[in-house]
Amino acid sequence: MIEQSTTRRLMMQFAAPVGAVVLSIVMSAFILMIAGSNPATAYGDMLSHAFKLETSVSMINRATPLYISGVAAAIGFKMNIFNIGVEGQYRMAAIFAAYVGGAIALPGILHIGLILVVAMMVGGAWAGIAGALNTERGVNIVISTIMLNGIALGIIAWLVRSWQAEGEIVVVGVGTEPIDDSGLIPNLNFIPEIFGDIRSEELTGVLVIALVVGVAYHVLLNRTVFGYDLRSSGLNPFAARAGGVPPKRMIMVAMLMSGAVGGLVGIAEIMDKARYDPNFVGFLGFNGISVALLGRNHPAGIAVGALLWAFLDASSDILQVTGAAPKEIVDIMRGVILLSAVIGYEIVRRIRVRDEAAQAAARLAEVAA
Repeated sequence: MIEQSTTRRLMMQFAAPVGAVVLSIVMSAFILMIAGSNPATAYGDMLSHAFKLETSVSMINRATPLYISGVAAAIGFKMNIFNIGVEGQYRMAAIFAAYVGGAIALPGILHIGLILVVAMMVGGAWAGIAGALNTERGVNIVISTIMLNGIALGIIAWLVRSWQAEGEIVVVGVGTEPIDDSGLIPNLNFIPEIFGDIRSEELTGVLVIALVVGVAYHVLLNRTVFGYDLRSSGLNPFAARAGGVPPKRMIMVAMLMSGAVGGLVGIAEIMDKARYDPNFVGFLGFNGISVALLGRNHPAGIAVGALLWAFLDASSDILQVTGAAPKEIVDIMRGVILLSAVIGYEIVRRIRVRDEAAQAAARLAEVAA
């Protein structure tokens, strides 16, 4: 009986994400056939490209900031807060961290540490504005974070010109002062080189930071009193308040933590370019929300979602080269996966509620008998 319940629980846990991926593959195949493309050829190109060593390294590099972004969004979700402002938070954090990193020369570990601390402080402070507006004035966090995203982009557009490196042409070479090598996290190329030679890709050292963030997130949420208070406040704020957990403080702390983690999202790009420039990668905050939803706010699930999103990004590149299918099919797959997963999770939740009610009724019947 116990074995059956464990099997059923595992099936329920994986049914939604696996079903979402399968459904997206089937629906995309139909769309490809309607568009006159061969689904087998398109999927074959996607898989063969993904299994190349350099592509695998590229996928991990793309998945790393997405994972950190997903964890930042998940912290808010655990508190029942929809922090849609990770986009602005990581951009603000990135430009300040790059500016400070380029303006100061320190020994390696101190230089890197300073850049990380500045990024977390700026990201947390920018998110804290939305938290304070909510707790002190009752402003909806979704609305305030959306507005703060727009404000952040305006401030960054001004700062990137004000902080441009000396002697550079505004139109061509806008960007902050380059960061010395002492402030750049070393790559992890020794890992993929075990399996073969790589030329055009370097495995980002920020992967270590992402792993630390994931472990810290899991331990904090599941092994500490604070994590219990955070989860209970998100599930039932009225019961948590009755238990002595101040809701306003928890909202503020959750936003500060979410923003601090979000501030690390742009670190991989800074370490790659050694500066902040106008072509800084965007939409990592919004994609992180999708990854968190797909991964059900679990650190391992978020990792799978980030890798899946990175695989689809890489697939878009190869489809554009081979012409086996329009690259827009990748966007369709993303949308179907996300929509199917959300619907699937809701169906699973209702089934679990029904099962729990049936078990409770059966136990009451046994007691009455």
